[in-house]
Amino acid sequence: MADPTRRAILDSLRAGGQPVGAIAAAFPVSRPAISKHLRVLRRSALVVERKRGRERICELNAEPLAAVHDWTAAYRVLWTGRLERLKRFVEEQQGKE
Repeated sequence: MADPTRRAILDSLRAGGQPVGAIAAAFPVSRPAISKHLRVLRRSALVVERKRGRERICELNAEPLAAVHDWTAAYRVLWTGRLERLKRFVEEQQGKE
């Protein structure tokens, strides 16, 4: 998920399954590089692959993202609170000027 190309691949798969060739054609990197990204995404279970004739179709599996979403929820609450306190502090400081 840290790699922007992998995030872009996942974004493109939200619309539905795509052949590997179509995915590779959408990026300015080599097809072997896209295959490597897809391999990482398959190992992390974010992408599933199925065969359709001679094509390999990749599809998004969003279930693992739900676990990440749930895990980060506590951190979102923490940072929201901290940012609100920072905003109040800055506004108070500006009021003193």
